[in-house]
Amino acid sequence: MPKGLPFQLDHYLELMDWSGRHLDPRKRGCIAENTPPILERLGISPRHWLYLNRNFESRFKGLVGSVKVVQQACSHLNKRWVHGIGDCRRFLSATPQI
Repeated sequence: MPKGLPFQLDHYLELMDWSGRHLDPRKRGCIAENTPPILERLGISPRHWLYLNRNFESRFKGLVGSVKVVQQACSHLNKRWVHGIGDCRRFLSATPQI
């Protein structure tokens, strides 16, 4: 048995999305047909998601999220700066589509 999934991550996510859309609507995990794909709802490009999946720990050392949320957390924590804010802006700050 090969280590890990026998197919690419983007194909796995597509399979999970497809499966959720075909569950009984009363079942937990069901995804409505008119719901956009998860990465589209989060405003994250598939290319960035795959990159972060492989490099997350090397890119982020502390707070992670959209720039707005990270800035709010910094304010709450009385921090003026956080390592990785540029990567938050680059990879995670698109406006979510919910």
